[in-house]
Amino acid sequence: MLPLSALPNLACWQAATGKRMPAVGARSAERSRLPSLQSPFPPYHLSLREKHLHMLRLPVSRDALLEQAMIGPSPNPLLLSYLKYAISSQMVSYSSVLMAISKFDDFSRDLCVQSLLEIMDMFCDRLSCHGKAEECIGLCRALMSVLNWMLRCAAFYTEKMKEPLEQGSAENQLTMCLERLAKILGSTKNRALIHIAKLEETPSWSAIEQSLSKLGDNLGHISNSQLQSQAEECIGLVKSIPTMLSVHAEQLNKTGFPTIHAVVLLEGTMNLTGEPQPLVEQLMMVKRMQRIPSPLFILEIWKACFVGLIESPEGTEELKWTAFTFLKIPQVLVKLKKYPQGEKDFTEDVNCAFEFLLKLTPLLDKADQRCNCDCTSLLFQECGKQGLLSEANMNNLIAKRTADREHAPRLKSPENANIQPNPGLILRAEPTVTNILKTMDSDHSKTPEGLLGVLGHMLSGKSLDLLLAAAAATGKLKVFARKFIKLNELTKHISGEGSKAASVRALLFDISFLMLCHVAQTYGSEVILSEAAPPGEVPFFETWMQTCMPEEGKILNPDHPCFRPDSTKVESLVALLNNSSEMKLVQMKWQEACLSISAAILEILNAWENGVLTFDSVQKITDNIKGKVCSMAVCAVAWLVAHVRMLGLDEREKSLQMIRQLATPLYAENTLQFYSERVVIMSSILEHMCADVLQQTAANIKFSATGVVTMPYWNFLPAKKPIKEVLMGVFSKVLEKGWVDSRSIHIFDTLLHMGGVYWFCNNLVKELLKETRKEHAMRAVELLYSIFCLDMQQLTLTLLGHILPNLLTDSSKWHMLMDPPGKALAKLSVWCASSSYSSHNKGQTSAWQRKRHREDIEDYTSLFPLDDTQPSKLMRLLSSNEEDTSILSSPTDRTMSTSLSASQLHTVSMRDPLNRVLANLFLLISSILGAKTAGTHTQFVQWFMEECVDCLEQGSRGSILQFMPFTMVSELVKASTMSSPRIVLAITDLSLPLGRRVAAKAIAAL
Repeated sequence: MLPLSALPNLACWQAATGKRMPAVGARSAERSRLPSLQSPFPPYHLSLREKHLHMLRLPVSRDALLEQAMIGPSPNPLLLSYLKYAISSQMVSYSSVLMAISKFDDFSRDLCVQSLLEIMDMFCDRLSCHGKAEECIGLCRALMSVLNWMLRCAAFYTEKMKEPLEQGSAENQLTMCLERLAKILGSTKNRALIHIAKLEETPSWSAIEQSLSKLGDNLGHISNSQLQSQAEECIGLVKSIPTMLSVHAEQLNKTGFPTIHAVVLLEGTMNLTGEPQPLVEQLMMVKRMQRIPSPLFILEIWKACFVGLIESPEGTEELKWTAFTFLKIPQVLVKLKKYPQGEKDFTEDVNCAFEFLLKLTPLLDKADQRCNCDCTSLLFQECGKQGLLSEANMNNLIAKRTADREHAPRLKSPENANIQPNPGLILRAEPTVTNILKTMDSDHSKTPEGLLGVLGHMLSGKSLDLLLAAAAATGKLKVFARKFIKLNELTKHISGEGSKAASVRALLFDISFLMLCHVAQTYGSEVILSEAAPPGEVPFFETWMQTCMPEEGKILNPDHPCFRPDSTKVESLVALLNNSSEMKLVQMKWQEACLSISAAILEILNAWENGVLTFDSVQKITDNIKGKVCSMAVCAVAWLVAHVRMLGLDEREKSLQMIRQLATPLYAENTLQFYSERVVIMSSILEHMCADVLQQTAANIKFSATGVVTMPYWNFLPAKKPIKEVLMGVFSKVLEKGWVDSRSIHIFDTLLHMGGVYWFCNNLVKELLKETRKEHAMRAVELLYSIFCLDMQQLTLTLLGHILPNLLTDSSKWHMLMDPPGKALAKLSVWCASSSYSSHNKGQTSAWQRKRHREDIEDYTSLFPLDDTQPSKLMRLLSSNEEDTSILSSPTDRTMSTSLSASQLHTVSMRDPLNRVLANLFLLISSILGAKTAGTHTQFVQWFMEECVDCLEQGSRGSILQFMPFTMVSELVKASTMSSPRIVLAITDLSLPLGRRVAAKAIAAL
């Protein structure tokens, strides 16, 4: 490059350029050709150098200079030399030269085109701009314009190659053009600038696509194979510009993915009734974040299902897992099939995953032994029905598994040879659910006996649990529950009934009440609750369940008004229970009786404790309560459980005796139909209700044996051991195994409930930061993410709003953020933030997460003020720990330009705690990057941002990066690991004009 001082006079200019000034006559001829350039020229008393400088500073003159240089069949060497000198001296911007070049469209003048291409050689490999953002955007536009010009140029010469006489010269010109095109497109920086221009000016990109299409159509005219391949390569590079952010390499060096395994286990264990879509979104999020190949992704889902089947406790849990595996997961895969797969066929990925699964013979044999059938073949058939497998692939897989089973040990033992396999029962139960729903839709007000027969059939054996599991897995359980609530309400209507009609009505009320209680305890009360209804129209069961039914984590007040109905009704009920030999049925208002029984039990208990009633009298009363309808016994025990909690140890004996009497079945001759089946359900309900109280009082009450453990996951925590030790012990075992099992999930859930969100998150992060081996730290991240799925929203708020700021602002803790634990924590933080923000925006929080008892550590609005009129706690921490208070100041002192982010331009609500925490975390990160002190916390920030880029979803505006201040970009590119055009594109919101200008300025300066 020639500095201006090197050309003081004409002689130096001639020596430097190797050219001589033309003769006087020639100069006159030149001036006659430049009429439009006379006015901008300075007076002749200035030196030649000054005249040229003056002329080239004028935009009109620069464009006109190039235009005039290209008049005629060959370019004017004098004017070209002026222009080259100006470019070398940086007197003209690259963007103005490129724009001027792109305006030349007479490609038939070969020498002119060659000269323009040679001019581009001077700077296209080192394009840069250090001016204002508008100038950088101008460079983007100019680069896109010259790209279109070169594509048109190449298309022109490929078209010209059709003519035999022109083929040689056209090939030479095309070679020169493609070389420059490859040179420009070979730079990631140039492609990034063009990517910004594409978003800035969509019509101009349409013109490029047209030129590209024309060039592609003409490729057949190129006889030189090397030239043709070069042209194809250039076309491929241009086509890759719009998708340059979406290319992520998949992990091919791993075969196990514990996060997928744990997420599936968690869903199958705790959320069978949930909609499939949130699970699909969560699985896709993990797949993208961990870059899991599709076949291995699907394989891990099936592996988790088979492990869940094998380790599920016998009874209801086993049926729930069977329904989850054979009914819900195929629905999940159907939804996954709808996601873009690129050029891959999803059915082939499913087939490939099953091929891998067939190689895990011990796992499949164990599942077959547990289920007493060929599980995989049933699964193949179900997937075939859902269109996930072609018929040929399905038959091939079945044949392979059948051959494998021939060599397996005998899977059917003599004792279970006659037991029907659960998978077959579940698959048959699914259409039965649909039929029952249709039956219950009919009007049974006149002939309820027919409906009673259907309900009686449902109560036999394990039919009810089978049907409920099938309904839960297919999303029909809520509809099922609504039908039973409607049936329960139907029994309120009494009209001149006889004894038979009264018995049928009592049975319909009792069966529907027991079924609803069982559903609420097994699948959660959210399944029962209807949409908001007027206060007077809330169904009886909903009212009773919300106010009177004991649940885990729900403390009832026995003196609540709901337990104190009209005293006259209570007195008549007490008299009926005490004086009658059995409960009357005719004209009985069962809903009123159930609401009054709590107050009646209190009267009876007081009379017994004061000696008014004897033990035998109380026994007779409890026999009356449970003799005809079991629902009254359930309501009585519900109040007794709440009452016992309020009593001292020495006051509980009679209340517990009454619970014991009510829980003992009454086998008499005059009980109503289906009594033994109803008693089994009642015993299960009472066992759930009394579990907490019995544990506290160490009382022993024997409930009617059902043959299976009613509460398999109850009371897992070891006695007399601090919960912190339990947490550390379980986590270390999980880390050692490399995967989370169902039992560990329940222990973690209990510990989260007992210790609270902050305690749980803080202690697990401490365990992560102890890991000093890279592979262990990364495994811990995968497992912790899946454990955090127990309550992702609250744990993310705690992690990002409390734990990370404390680590980043306390210099005594910076050593904990070294690699590998620091890098692992950065990855975990981004995974949690991305997942929470994505699911939060889509409103996809699981019911079992929403019902968790909240004990917020701190109000996030006071932690991070809404209006910036007071300094946030986070910024006060910063300014107290950093010397440079001008950078680390409170939001009051920070100007809009230093904290403005894309989220503010998108008007994202900062009243939402998650949005507020994310915005303040990025303010903290911005402050760290701009601070004078560097350390492991600075490196942590870089890891955090790198992970944000890796997890970015192409085309997604709802990224957590929108909370990043725009001023962070210029600080980030100073780090060697972040100074990449692709990263700059990823971290800026290119949907906004300001985002595009920030990106253009940062990339142009690289």
